[in-house]
Amino acid sequence: MSNRFYQIFACMLSLVLCVSCGDDDKPSVTIETGTLTDIDNNTYKTIKIGSKWWMAENLKVRRFKNGQLIPNLDLTNDWVNATQAALCSYDNTVNNTGILYNYFAVADAQGLAPAGWHVATEDDWKQLETYIGMPATELEKVNWRGTTEGDLLKIEGPAGWTKHENIWGINKYGFTALAGGCRLFNGYWSAPGLFGMGFWWSSTETNGQAWYRYLDYKKSGIFRFYGQKNYGMNVRCVKD
Repeated sequence: MSNRFYQIFACMLSLVLCVSCGDDDKPSVTIETGTLTDIDNNTYKTIKIGSKWWMAENLKVRRFKNGQLIPNLDLTNDWVNATQAALCSYDNTVNNTGILYNYFAVADAQGLAPAGWHVATEDDWKQLETYIGMPATELEKVNWRGTTEGDLLKIEGPAGWTKHENIWGINKYGFTALAGGCRLFNGYWSAPGLFGMGFWWSSTETNGQAWYRYLDYKKSGIFRFYGQKNYGMNVRCVKD
């Protein structure tokens, strides 16, 4: 065969290899997006993951959907002793990670979620985890579960999380989880700071407490447990 034939064959092979590599790098899911506006005129990105529409940002509304203002409790003692709805910002400073709510705000009948939406339930979280690859045998466990599912939810690096070795968010499904920290039951703030941890309530109670999810800058899985109602955590809503 002529040298010309080999040159053409080599070029075609290189092209096939390049296309194949490019395809492997593309997301394997179809991303559908939208927007949502709350009563305070905050507009959020939304994302369809599996069969459900999720907010792709943390809730930051300061009023219930009936217009009633949610008290902002800055002082430690006020937060600890609260038995009704309250909110705060991490370390009482302005940031873009969303508002921290106690569980009384989540469960209040006046409605924390925008109209047509609800605070994510335990079932909503489990369906999300199943869709992104959490094994069925892990779903009902507490503490750390799964392998890299947490990294699939975190905002794509280098934004939003403290870097730790090879652990880095890739935001494969558009959930865009930010590290917003939490307020502890004793009124203090989670350590090691704003960009180390992310906590999200579910609206599902258990034995006088409530389930939540937690992601960490040095862990790739998803932590599931329950906490006292005067913790302060971020909130994600799901479309009804």
